[in-house]
Amino acid sequence: MTATQNALQSRLPNPAALIPEFAQVAGALFQAVGNGSIPQLTISLVHLRAGQLVGSTYLTTLHTGNLRRAGESEERITAVASWRDAPHFTAAERAALALVDAVLTPDPHGERVTDELYALASTHYDDKALATLTTAIGQVCFFIPVALIGKPLPGVAPAEQWRA
Repeated sequence: MTATQNALQSRLPNPAALIPEFAQVAGALFQAVGNGSIPQLTISLVHLRAGQLVGSTYLTTLHTGNLRRAGESEERITAVASWRDAPHFTAAERAALALVDAVLTPDPHGERVTDELYALASTHYDDKALATLTTAIGQVCFFIPVALIGKPLPGVAPAEQWRA
């Protein structure tokens, strides 16, 4: 394969075929995040925001599609990019979006997740929900290198694009 990506497949072969444990890790993350302690909608908003922050068309397309299939409004999906001044989110969703922003964006003035931000998040989420939200951010971070290095095709099912 050359440096130019074939328009019909990912740059990287299917990681799950190369590393059998990949599917186990991914499955464990999905199971842990799906424990019901935070709404799936919040997880999807966090995952979309992470894709935006790292500049992955694959992840933003994937999570936008997931939100649409879940019945989310176009206004809220679009507003994720400018969530700080958008009137479309609950206080709990704002706290979750602030956490993903803090984790994935350097803070030139100090630590990324301040005590104040943690305290704010803890007013909306109990310990289990915060641990789940932390895991949800870790889940999308697990897939970020696959999306950026492997460069899967946006909107194409993995089975249809992974090169052999």
